[in-house]
This record gives sequence, structure tokens and C-alpha cells, in this order.
Amino acid sequence: MSTEATQAVSPAGSAAVQAVRLTDEQLARLDVPGPRYTSYPTADRFVEAFGSDQYRQALRQRAVGARVGGVPPLSLYVHIPFCESVCYYCACNKIITKHKSRGAEYLYWIEREVEMHVAELGGSQPVSQLHLGGGSPTFLSDDELGSLMGLLRRSFRVLPGAELSIEVDPRTASRERLRNLAGMGFNRVSFGVQDFDPEVQQAVHRVQSFDMLQELVGEARELGFESINADLIYGLPRQTPESFRRTIAQVAQLRPSRIALYAYAHLPERFKPQRRIHPAELPRGEQRVRMLGDAIAGFIGNGYVYIGMDHFALPGDALAVARRQGRLHRNFQGYTTQPDADLVALGVSSIGRIGATYSQNAKTLEEYQDALSQGRFPVVRGLALTRDDLLRRAVIMALMCQGRVEFESIELAHLVKVPEVFATEIEQLRELQRMGLVQMDDREVQVTATGWYFIRAIAMVFDRHLQSDRARERFSRII
Repeated sequence: MSTEATQAVSPAGSAAVQAVRLTDEQLARLDVPGPRYTSYPTADRFVEAFGSDQYRQALRQRAVGARVGGVPPLSLYVHIPFCESVCYYCACNKIITKHKSRGAEYLYWIEREVEMHVAELGGSQPVSQLHLGGGSPTFLSDDELGSLMGLLRRSFRVLPGAELSIEVDPRTASRERLRNLAGMGFNRVSFGVQDFDPEVQQAVHRVQSFDMLQELVGEARELGFESINADLIYGLPRQTPESFRRTIAQVAQLRPSRIALYAYAHLPERFKPQRRIHPAELPRGEQRVRMLGDAIAGFIGNGYVYIGMDHFALPGDALAVARRQGRLHRNFQGYTTQPDADLVALGVSSIGRIGATYSQNAKTLEEYQDALSQGRFPVVRGLALTRDDLLRRAVIMALMCQGRVEFESIELAHLVKVPEVFATEIEQLRELQRMGLVQMDDREVQVTATGWYFIRAIAMVFDRHLQSDRARERFSRII
């Protein structure tokens, strides 16, 4: 007995009509929890031994490099944790409140955090990318968002042509609000769609109409936003392959520049709102595979380029261009056009990267504010990457972003012999090769069209930290 999905995509992004034919035994083997690899090592490997002092040292090392012109521009991420209502599927760090006064208080602490960064890095650090996420950044008023953007522009040097993006909850948006965001300099906007089916929306407590999105997307296009993104989730309660195909068609009709398609991660033991979702209403593994296959087929059929794992883009979008030019990378927001940029993360729970280090801020407002009030960076855990971490990160990111690992480039960059260092991993890949997920020779590993469905499973082969089933249960399931 086998399970089939009718469409796949080649690593180069071209459509390929190819059936995914995996036995139930093979699907069961692949349907395991695994990381999304927005970083390697993954955030669950961060340690509390990396704190404020270690983060300050990483900033100082970057400042030394900046003085001799040896570092690329910064990326900035600001986490706004507030939402007016809870979406049951959500796994983000969020605070549900209708008290708008909390936004102004939060911005006071953001300003303190920004001032501490400027003190270490120096003023006028160039920024090529800025993203406001959440929660719901549009929980803040337009005046508050304007004040935040003014703070960031005074403290950093936002470069001409920089990517300035914001996540927008359509239920908090309007034509006027979009015009104000454009006036603040935002040139990229992301709308949370998830699913248009009314039954699914009720099951996840997020009701918003197609007409609402159609109006907002049209206004954003008229205002000249360079990129318009729509977020979708497959695997939600009451979702079926048939209902999700309707959502795919509706999103394709909206014609956003980018589409982010995420697999729902049901982890109710970690995320309390998910306990309101009935497990019996969740689609089965083979249904989720079909949804993914239908989405890939549907979006490619409407002219989108499959960027990888969870992103699509129109051919002229910067993400598709970066994909073609080999400049694609992944960071804590997903695929990005800034492959080597350090990421300064501001706000509660935000995760950043400076040099060969990762860091995460305190997850509660109380801890976050307490650290800043004492003149400490609110970093509560992080990681300094080892030589082996950097090597494996290069391999995993090559798989996730380009769909192949060329041994020679890895060997030249890291001064290793791939067949020797990864002898065990190459042997494990042979089983995936027999399943049709990769092709290998003595020069490279290439992800097949079918393999893109299971790219996380392929990357996991090179994850030295992922040793036990207990550790894996922290992640969402691959299928």
C-alpha cells in the first residue's frame, strides 16, 4: 500500500510532475518530529551559560570588525508580543490584552535596549533589513509605530533600498493604516491568512474574510509595496485536502509576491492555546502530504517559484532572485535575501545572531524589563558555535536553501574531507537515496523533487545535536 501526492518540484524551482510513492512504513519513518532549521544548532540547544556578558562581548567583536570594514550591514528584528485575541494554533511568544496602554510602556524598554546596543556598536551602524514581528505589530497605534521607526532611524543608519517589513493582522488593518505604514518607510508587508475556510477559521479562533484580504492586498499593491506576503498553514483542525485547495486557489487569485506555507505544529504540552484544538479534528499524515503537494502544484501552476520548504515567490521578487543567484539563506524569520548579515534582535523573547553566536532575550516582560533596568542586556541564553557547528550549519543551510551540497566548496571553506568527516552521515543518506529523496555521487548530494517534501528529514542526518527521541519531541512533525 502506498500514499501518493501528485506534484513535486525540482531543487532548481521548476515544476516536475512526479508522484511521491512511499510505503506506509517509509512514511511512518519520516513522520517524526524535527527542526525547521531556521538556525543550526537549533534554539533548543541554547544554554544559560551564554548571557548578557557573552552577548556584550560578541557585540564588541563586531564593533572591532566594523571599524576595519570587515562586516556586512545589520539586520534588525523587533518583537511586539501583544495580540488582542488568541489564535488557537499559535506557538509564538505573545501577550493577549486589549489594554492599548501596554504598547507605549513596551516601547520605553525597547528604547533602553536600543541605546545599549548603540553604546557597544557605535552610532550609525548600517542596516539593510528590518522586520517587525509578533504577536501583532499592528497592536501598536500608528503614532507608536512611527515613534519606533523614528527611534531606529536615529540610532542606526537605514540604508537606501533597505528591506523594511512588518507583519499585519488583517483584522487590525485598513486602507488608511496601510497608507500610514507606507509613509513610515515600510516597503514590505506580510498578511496572516492561514486558511480561508470558515470551518477552519472557527476551529482556530481566527475569523477573517477573503473580501477583507482582497481589499487590503489591492491597497498595498496600489501603494507600491515592493513585496506582499501571505502566510498559510496546512494541517489545521477541520482542514481537508479539498478545502485547502480552495484556499490555495483564493490565495493565487490575490497574487501576493510571496507565500509562506507552514506545517501546523501541534504541541499542546508546550503551547497552552493549542489545548483548545481537538486532536480528532486534525488531518492525518497522508492528508498533510497531499495538502503540501497540492500547494506546490497550485502555486507553481500559477507562476510561482518554489523557494524551498515553506516559501514561494513570483519570479521577479527579491527572494526568487536571491534563489537563482545562490544568495539565499535562512535565519530566525525563515528564508532571507541577506545571507551573511548579523541579526540584532530587540524585544521580549527575540532571537538574534552576532558573529558565530546566537542569543535569546528573556521570554517574560518582567525578566526583560528587570534586566534592562539594571543595565544588562536581557539575554538569558544563547550559544557560541564550535568549528563543528559551523561546518554542519554550512551543510544544512546548503540543503535547505539550494537543495544540494557540493563537497568541494565545503572542503575549501572548512578545510575538511567530506567523505571522512561525514562517513556516518553519508551511509545514512543511502537509505534516503533508496527512497528516492536524494541522489549522491563522490562530488555532491542533490535533493530530488520528492525529497523537497521531506527536506527536514534530509537535513536532520547532519544534526549532531539531535540524538534522542526525547529531544526530538520538542519539534513539530515533519509531515
